Amino acid sequence: MWSQLRTEEASEGYSNLDIRSVPEIIALMNDADKGVAVAVEKTTAEIAAAVELIVMKMQTGGRLIYAGAGTSGRLGVLDAAECPPTFNTSPELVQAVLAGGRQAMFEAVENAEDDTSLAERDLAALHLNGQDVLVGITASGRTPYVMGGLRYARSVGAGTVALSCNVNAQVSAYADVAIEVDTGPEVLMGSTRLKAGTAEKMVLNMLSTATMIRLGKVYQNLMVDLRATNYKLVERSKRIHMMVTGSTYEEASRVLQEAGGSLKTSILMTQRNVDKDTAVKMLEDAQYFLRRALEANP
Repeated sequence: MWSQLRTEEASEGYSNLDIRSVPEIIALMNDADKGVAVAVEKTTAEIAAAVELIVMKMQTGGRLIYAGAGTSGRLGVLDAAECPPTFNTSPELVQAVLAGGRQAMFEAVENAEDDTSLAERDLAALHLNGQDVLVGITASGRTPYVMGGLRYARSVGAGTVALSCNVNAQVSAYADVAIEVDTGPEVLMGSTRLKAGTAEKMVLNMLSTATMIRLGKVYQNLMVDLRATNYKLVERSKRIHMMVTGSTYEEASRVLQEAGGSLKTSILMTQRNVDKDTAVKMLEDAQYFLRRALEANP
């Protein structure tokens, strides 16, 4: 079984890796990475289908949950952790379970991925239900932890997406939407933290970002729902307000403060010349889509 997986093949093109110079090694790795985006491009229809499924579930109160082991699982944790500051989502909206738990984020707990019942326990602890979507991430396409998680997700009626880096992946049979990115053999045989990991990160970027755009978290290409939790993000908020409204730095600072730090509210206050309470009501009426609120009749 393992010998048939492209991610586990030893490529002849890299057979003398150990006697290459450092510049040659870097050039080989860089050249290999150039094919990752091409491989991802071939799966954009499936990625789009996954986004539509996630959006549909979230619009009825559901959540996005990632499940994986090793590098794949850590990438799920990373994407989930980035959603609150980027899109001002609650920590519960996008979550991740990792084989081996929190310890596995920092130390390899490789045997944890072989336990098919472990994912069920992890997901049950999150009260996974029919409103949610589970995205199982596995480079090989046959990680028991991920397959166990997807089986459990189906049993409770949740939407299921499988992300793997081999074609005809075993895990695809457990998913409503199967994303199979054929990244091929790694420069370092079997080290799927390389091309496969890069591909997984690219796909997860697309899943979460496109979902949040469809949920109204973005205006134009600006993150108008960001959570300004540090100096950089506070300044970014001011800059975005200035870009949209044409305000000065001082005006942006003042209105953002009046709006309690909410970019959408501050932009509406300036563009429609209304107070905070009116702007908040306008956003509520527009289901929190800033463009709709800006274009609505007075």
